[in-house]
Amino acid sequence: MKILITSALPYINGIKHLGNLVGSILPADVYARFNRQRGNEVLFICATDEHGTPAELAAQEQNMPVAAYCDRMHKVQADIYAQFDISFDEFGRSSHPDNHALTKHFSKKLEEHGLIEERSIRQLYSVDDKRYLPDRYVQGTCPHCGYERARGDQCESCTRVLDPTDLVNPRSAISGSTNLEIRETKHLFLKQSAMVEPLEKWIDSHTDWPDVVIGIAKKWLKEGLEDRCITRDLSWGVSVDRPGFEGKVYYVWFDAPIAYIATTKTWSDKAPNERNWRDWWCEGHDVRYYQFMAKDNVPFHTISFPATLIGSGENWKKVDQLKGLNWLTYYGGKFSTSQKRGIFTDAALEEFPSDYWRYWLMANIPESGDSSFSFEKFGEQVNKDLNGVLGNFVNRITKFCVANFGAHIPEGGSFGPHEEELVADLEALIKEYTDNLTVPEYRKAMASLRAIWVKGNNYLAAAAPWTSIKTDKDAAAVATRVALNLCRLFAVLSAPIIPATAAKILKAFGEETAVPSWPTSVRVALDALKPKTPFEPIPVLFERIPPERIEALTEKYGGGESGPVA
Repeated sequence: MKILITSALPYINGIKHLGNLVGSILPADVYARFNRQRGNEVLFICATDEHGTPAELAAQEQNMPVAAYCDRMHKVQADIYAQFDISFDEFGRSSHPDNHALTKHFSKKLEEHGLIEERSIRQLYSVDDKRYLPDRYVQGTCPHCGYERARGDQCESCTRVLDPTDLVNPRSAISGSTNLEIRETKHLFLKQSAMVEPLEKWIDSHTDWPDVVIGIAKKWLKEGLEDRCITRDLSWGVSVDRPGFEGKVYYVWFDAPIAYIATTKTWSDKAPNERNWRDWWCEGHDVRYYQFMAKDNVPFHTISFPATLIGSGENWKKVDQLKGLNWLTYYGGKFSTSQKRGIFTDAALEEFPSDYWRYWLMANIPESGDSSFSFEKFGEQVNKDLNGVLGNFVNRITKFCVANFGAHIPEGGSFGPHEEELVADLEALIKEYTDNLTVPEYRKAMASLRAIWVKGNNYLAAAAPWTSIKTDKDAAAVATRVALNLCRLFAVLSAPIIPATAAKILKAFGEETAVPSWPTSVRVALDALKPKTPFEPIPVLFERIPPERIEALTEKYGGGESGPVA
């Protein structure tokens, strides 16, 4: 099967926080890794979202030209994701010429089908800044929930999409000036109101989407789709090739999703004899398409982007499964890139290796509702699961084997009742784990993975080779051999979640190339490492985090909205 995976594009304006990571990119990576191990042909695409006011404002804050700022931050973000072992096939840029060309192509096609309309609108103009103020160049109070730091494109608190003129007590995000006027200016509108019927039919065909996704999409349809302004008075972005629209660009939320397709073309063009981007993005090919994103991005991917694809009249592939996620909070408050609240990905990697974070974030992924990060919870789960269950198992059995049989898989003995019970139990647990990852339902999958580790520990406690070695060396040998094969099996099953740790275990057993394929038989998996196969001692996989370290981290990064920030 061909599996196309995209995750929401991270904004270029700064380093992302852990909530952003677990809200899209990390679960997408887990899904990509899992499907590769199952033998599916996977294409995992993402890019930095570089247009719009966030980029311009961030560059202005750094006193840099916006293009140079985006060049630098793309490299910074790419390096961080590489350290988190995110396995993109292509991590592109929405500013790439491929996206400029494709965005203009879609605009042309939509206009040919009567879905683009030129209109004069009233827009905020800053007298002091001598310029129009599109979306995020305006801040003010949300008219729906009263949040006082709402942006002109969307309220960060209630997620309602806004226009700058909707804000109460608006002010310039550039200078803070309230000396604003409403002036008339021309813009292009995507006639979403004409797309209600096909969008409704398409959304209704996806009954297997998460409740949060269907709920948001249906809410938008019920409230009535408004035509969407798709141009802005900005200098940075995809220029509008139209008389009278000089100095205007396409709205970032129009061109950003198109970058999924454009980035695939960029990937394809690197090996044109081997790849064809149209095989992934044109209907008629056997491709199943998964998107991953936080809930605030859902409206754009269930309404606006599909309206663009359907409205073009062309045969574009649309998403099959949209995994919409809730928010990870920081001690009950919101992570925020713009307000620098919470622990960010670069700081997280300075504190602990990536697998510590990958495991905790996936075990606490905000699927059915928001979940909350705290260093206390983080330390408790690392100590209990990674150090106490997985790490302790691997460390204990490898040390025992070296001390009693040498640094190789022992021979002798055959399966007995303990081993037969283990096989039956693991067959059921691995099927459950596989099914949960396939959907995907990550909370359930992580519970299944931990149960698999626990089952291995229970087996080792029952077989007790450290006792049988005194009277029955063959019994001790078979228990040790099975347990060492369990180490390998744990690595294979854990590879989508904690890839660096899995690679470390597999390397110790002489498997240094590709991750082995997904197990289809427990009995076969428990005989993968043959007697006399040498192995290298495995160092401690996960260090225990002591209470004083947790206390120091809480003090360093703050325990909530009112504390210090990263």
